[in-house]
Amino acid sequence: MSPLQILSLLLALSTALNIAFTTGLLVHRSGAGIPQAILAGAGAAATSLGIYFAAVAAHR
Repeated sequence: MSPLQILSLLLALSTALNIAFTTGLLVHRSGAGIPQAILAGAGAAATSLGIYFAAVAAHR
């Protein structure tokens, strides 16, 4: 892998982590329990990474 690809992947992972954390906080503060907040955050992170990988696959 080239350094640009590694940096791009790290940026995608960082963005997914931020999305997951923000989603988890929002769900938890809306009154849901911690397990629901974790599941919502994980779902949001998986969705954002899925969109990223789909875009990379479509680009090639």
